[in-house]
Amino acid sequence: MKVITLLIVDTLSILIANGISYVYLVSLMPVSRRFVLISTLVQIAAYIIFGFSFKIFNRINRYTNLNELIAIFFAVLFSSLLELVFFKVLNPGLSQIFTFSVFFLTLLFILMSRIVWRLIVEYKVRRLIGHPSDLKNALIIGAGEAGQLLYTTLKNNPNKSHMNIIGFIDDDPSKQHAYLDGKKVLGTTEKLPEIVEHFGIQMITIAIPSLDAENYERILDIVNPLDVEVNTIPSFEELASGQVAVTKLREIDVVDLLGREEIKLDMTSIKNHITNKVILVTGAGGSIGSEICRQLMPFSPRRLLLLGHGENSIYLIEKDLRMNFGLKSTEIIPIIADIQDRERIDRIMNTYRPDIIYHAAAHKHVPMMEYNPTEAVKNNIFGTKNVAESAIAHDVSSFVMISTDKAVNPPNVMGATKRIAEMIVTGLDGAGTTKFSAVRFGNVLGSRGSVIPLFKEQVAKGGPLTVTDFRMTRYFMTIPEASRLMIQAGALAKGGEIFILDMGDPVRIYDLAQKIIKLSGYEAKEIEIIETGMRPGEKLFEELLVDKERSDQQIYDKIFVGNVKGFDYETVLDKITHLPADEESLKNELIKFANASSKG
Repeated sequence: MKVITLLIVDTLSILIANGISYVYLVSLMPVSRRFVLISTLVQIAAYIIFGFSFKIFNRINRYTNLNELIAIFFAVLFSSLLELVFFKVLNPGLSQIFTFSVFFLTLLFILMSRIVWRLIVEYKVRRLIGHPSDLKNALIIGAGEAGQLLYTTLKNNPNKSHMNIIGFIDDDPSKQHAYLDGKKVLGTTEKLPEIVEHFGIQMITIAIPSLDAENYERILDIVNPLDVEVNTIPSFEELASGQVAVTKLREIDVVDLLGREEIKLDMTSIKNHITNKVILVTGAGGSIGSEICRQLMPFSPRRLLLLGHGENSIYLIEKDLRMNFGLKSTEIIPIIADIQDRERIDRIMNTYRPDIIYHAAAHKHVPMMEYNPTEAVKNNIFGTKNVAESAIAHDVSSFVMISTDKAVNPPNVMGATKRIAEMIVTGLDGAGTTKFSAVRFGNVLGSRGSVIPLFKEQVAKGGPLTVTDFRMTRYFMTIPEASRLMIQAGALAKGGEIFILDMGDPVRIYDLAQKIIKLSGYEAKEIEIIETGMRPGEKLFEELLVDKERSDQQIYDKIFVGNVKGFDYETVLDKITHLPADEESLKNELIKFANASSKG
C-alpha cells in the first residue's frame, strides 16, 4: 500500500511539474500538447524504473534522511535527462529550458511530499505521546551516533518509552550548545546538578556504549545525590549482534564499573567446530552451563542436549532458547539426568551420539562442600569420571571440562575435587579418539550463589553489607565472556590441555561492595560494610596457577595453556577408589592429594 501511495504521489508531482512548465514556457518554445504529453509519459516511466532501482519506494519515509534525498535526486535527474534526450532526438532545435524547469519542479514537489509525509507522521506521534507532563523529563548523555539513534528511535516510536527528552549532555567542547536533531547539547556532565534542577529532570540515560569504567563511576558520583533514575543503552556487541534494540534501556551494572573488555572471537574456527554438530552440555541449567547454551545457538548446532539434575532449571533454559532462537533449525532436547548415574549417562550417549561435550555440571559452593565432602566427591569426581569415560566409549570428538581457579593449591574440598577432576580429564586424553581439555577461570559475575546477588539483597534491606575479610580479592569475569572463551578454547584444543583464561586484575571484595552501593543510588557512607570473618575453606587470595605452572604459550587472546602437571590416570583412579569413609579424614586426604599433584 505504501509503494502504491508513493507511486501515485510522485506521478502526480511529475504531471504537475510538466503542466506548470508547459503553461509558463509555451510562449518561449512552441510545442504541441501532444508532444509534451508523450514526453511526460516517458519521464514517468523512466522515473518509476529508476525509482525502483534506487529503492525509493521501499524506504521507510517517516525517517526521511540524506540517503533517501540523494536517491530521489538521481532518479529525477536520470528521468529528466531521458526526457531531454527524447526532446532532442525528435526536435533538435528545441530549447532545454523546458526540461530544466521540469527537473527542478519535479524534484521540489517530490521532496516536499516526503517532508510533508514526515511532518504528518511526527504530528501523529506527538498526539500519541500526549502532553509532556505525562512523561519523565530526561537527558541523554552522549551527543554522538548512539545518542542520536536513541533520540530518533524514541521520538518516532512513542510506545518504546515514557521519556520526554529535554536535551543532550556531552563533555566534548566542540559540541557545546550545538543542536542534534532539534535538541540542544545543554552542557557537560559536570554541570548535571544545575541542569537537572533547572529542567526538573527525572531520568538520565547514558548513550555511550564504549564508555569506560572510570567514567561510569564518575558520572554515578555526580548523579547519585540528584535523586534521578539512571540507565544506559546496550553494549556495541549487543547492538551489532541484533540481540536487542537501542531502546532496550538497562540499569548500569557492576560489569560496567569493572571495565571488562569486549571479547572478539575467531568466528570461523568456532563455526567449523560447532555448526551442524550434536552438542551435550552437562549442568545446562546452571549459570555457566545455560550461558554456554546461549552462546552456542547462533552457530547452529544440529542438536543441543540440555542435561541437568534439576527439572526447573532445565525447563527455564529450554524455554529461554526456544523463545530467543526459535527461528534456528537446532533441535533442542532437555534431559533430566544425574551425572553420578553411569548407566543413565551411557544410555544418553548411545541414543544421541554427541560430537562435543561441555561438562559444566559440578557442586561449586565452597563452604557448602566443606560440610558435605562426600557429595562433592560423588558429583565432582565420580560424575566427571562417568561422563569422560562414556565419552571415550561413544567416540565423542571433543570434551571440555569447566574448571576453576579454586583448583590451584586448594585448601578446601571443592577446589580439591575440581583439581582431581582436571587430572581425570587430562589423564584420559589419548585413551581413545576423544580430545580432552579443561578450562580454568575465576569467579563469574552474577552467577547463582555469588557475592553480587547477596550484596544487592543486603543493600535492598538497608545494609549492612557483609565481607568476610576486607583484604580478600577475587578474579572476576562476566558469564558471557567466560562462556565464549570456553567455546573458543574447545575449538582450538589439541587434547590434554588445561587452558587458563586471562581474568585481568583481581578485585578487592570490599571495593566491589562499595560499587554495588553506588550502583544502588546510595553514597558509600549511607550503607555500612562490615567484616564477618572467613568461612570454612575460603582463601584470602585466589590464584589461577602456581608459579611453576605459568606458561607464556597463548593460543588466543585471553587464553593461555598452563604448564600444569599431575598424577597419571591410574594413580588418580587408585586414590579415589580408596578414599576414607570418615568425612574429616576424607577432607584431609582430598586436599593433601590435590596439592601433592602440583608438586610432582
